[in-house]
Amino acid sequence: MTAAQNNALELRLPPRIAVSDDALDPLSQRSYPEAPHPYRSAFVRDCARILHAKAFRRLSGKTQVFTRNRAESDHTRSRLTHTLEVTQIARTLASTLGLNTPLAEALALVHDIGHPPFGHAGEKALDEALRGHALGFDHNLHALRIVTSFEERYAAFRGLNLTLGVREGIIKHSRDYPADRYPELAEYMLDQQPPLEAQLIDLADEIAYLTADLEDGLSAGILELGLVQEQVPLFAGFYAAAKHEFPAAEPGLLTNEALKHMLNALVTDLMQEVVRQVGDLGIETLADLRQTPHRIARLSRPMEEKRKQAKSFLYASLYQSPIMEEEHVHSEEVVKTLFAALINDPALLPGDHLARVTREGVARVVTDYIAGMTDSYIEQAWIRYLDSGRI
Repeated sequence: MTAAQNNALELRLPPRIAVSDDALDPLSQRSYPEAPHPYRSAFVRDCARILHAKAFRRLSGKTQVFTRNRAESDHTRSRLTHTLEVTQIARTLASTLGLNTPLAEALALVHDIGHPPFGHAGEKALDEALRGHALGFDHNLHALRIVTSFEERYAAFRGLNLTLGVREGIIKHSRDYPADRYPELAEYMLDQQPPLEAQLIDLADEIAYLTADLEDGLSAGILELGLVQEQVPLFAGFYAAAKHEFPAAEPGLLTNEALKHMLNALVTDLMQEVVRQVGDLGIETLADLRQTPHRIARLSRPMEEKRKQAKSFLYASLYQSPIMEEEHVHSEEVVKTLFAALINDPALLPGDHLARVTREGVARVVTDYIAGMTDSYIEQAWIRYLDSGRI
């Protein structure tokens, strides 16, 4: 047996921690019962349903960090390409640890489906606009609305009719929702920890964007290589090693080498820490995991410190840089002015949305309409309404 195979075996968890693929397992059940597929598990089918959803396709036109206005390269990541990178990491984590890989893949594919246009700036603007109507915007809750109601692909039911396991993961993969404040989410066992397949998605997301945003920021010329080396020790160590091994390589290739090793180090550390946590807590089954006092998907303390350093650098030097702040101001203006225009004149809404106003309230329906837009679509709608003199 090779050293690599030995290491893989050491990273495997007790098999009963994984979510079962049994068609009779509660987490495999759907709101509308369906007969089992002859050769695909329920979670494999969920992956396909998410991939074929309109909301998933729209992620190609939504901001990850750079809006389409700012992106000067076709290689800059969109929300869709980011999602695919998270999915690749989630598959690696789940398969190596012996978890339910199709469930982890489905959760990675769906984890950002509720994001509005313009990334976090758009989400912030929508949330602030809704505060004036005693409401708020949360992309996890919006994602649940998308998969349970907005998508229309089946004659028998609204939504995608995803399994309970995927719907629970949509709600719980990145945060906890207090049961007393969210009684409508009672079926998702808010008093219990989510399965490990769901817990890992938040870290897979973080690992993906930390490395990718460094690359995109350097490519865009907003980040300086010397400053990254100075303030991101994890990157600097791997960059120095790559330069030592490939002294004639150009900086771009050395950066690629460093980011590749940085991602690998984060993923490996995460798996090792999960295995350590499982051993220390004596976890043998999914039921044990659900009753732990805290989530166990975490990095080791030394690696967590390095992660924080990288994230702090990105906030200070990229996300909150003057160039990006200018983009954020514009994004918030577009979202808030369009929101106000539609609130003041709901007749501007498409017919299918207008029909929901009486039942759901104009503020929520306007939010749903805007949240579904791509960056280019909302820009076009904003300009169209500006030109009409109705804003």
